Amino acid sequence: MLTTRFVTGAPNWIDLGTPDLAGAIAFYTGLFGWEFLAGGPETGYGIFTLGGRTVGGAREVTEEQAKPSWSVYFRSPDADATAQAVERAGGSVPFAPRVLDFGRTAGFKDRSGAFFGVWQPKENPGLGAVGVAGSLCWVELYTPDVPAAAAFYGAVFGWETGLTPFPGGGGSYTVIRTRAGGQEAGFGGLVPLDAVATRAVAGPHWLPYFEVDDCDAAVVDVERLGGKPTLEPLEMEGVGTFADVADPDGAEFALIKSAPTPGD
Repeated sequence: MLTTRFVTGAPNWIDLGTPDLAGAIAFYTGLFGWEFLAGGPETGYGIFTLGGRTVGGAREVTEEQAKPSWSVYFRSPDADATAQAVERAGGSVPFAPRVLDFGRTAGFKDRSGAFFGVWQPKENPGLGAVGVAGSLCWVELYTPDVPAAAAFYGAVFGWETGLTPFPGGGGSYTVIRTRAGGQEAGFGGLVPLDAVATRAVAGPHWLPYFEVDDCDAAVVDVERLGGKPTLEPLEMEGVGTFADVADPDGAEFALIKSAPTPGD
C-alpha cells in the first residue's frame, strides 16, 4: 500500500515533462482539480497540488530533450550510493545526482532502458498526498524480462516481490514491495512488456496510476479535455476499474477506481 510514510525504495515523487506547460496545466487541473504553483523563472519547474497537498511536479521540455512523459522517483537516503548501485547492477546514469534547494535528485535507466529517478529528501519529503482521488496510488514497470527487472531493482533498492494470482486463473501478477514490509508494503507491479499491446508500443517504461472516483467518467473527461484513452476501462475483481490514457501531448498514465479493501 502506497503511503506518505516513505521508506527507502518507495515511490515518493512523480513529475511531468511536457512541451506545452500551459496546456498541461489546463488539462490536469481540469481532470483532477489540481492547482499549479509555478517555481521561479530560473528553475522552469512547478508543483501540482490538491487541497494544499503536493501531488507532483512539472517542467517544460523540448522534443529534443525528451518525449512527453510522467517520471516516477523512489526514495533514496543517498543518491550517490544509489547511482553506484545502479551501475553495478547494469543500469546507466543519464542524470548524475545533483543538489537542489529541497533535496537531491538523479535520473537512471534500468538494464532494459526504462527511466526512473530518485529523490533524497531534505526540506521537501516528497508527495503530500497518495492513494486518494486525484493522487498517485500505484506504479507499474513494463519490462521485457520480469525476473531480470526484479533482480535489478532488488539490488538497487532491496525490493521484494510476490505473485498474486489473477481472478479466475490465467496467470499471476508480480507485486513489488519495500524490504521487510510484508504484503502491506506493496506499491506496484512488474508486467511483461508484451502483455498489453498498447504498452508494448512505448517500450520499457514506468506507468503511474492515479486514483479517481469514477474511472469511466474520468476517461470521458480526458477526451473532453483533449486527451485520449489508450486502453478502455476494464474491471477486474478485487482490483477495481482501470484505464490507460494519454494527455493532449501524449504523456501516458493510468486511472483507477480501486476496489474496496476488506474492512472498508
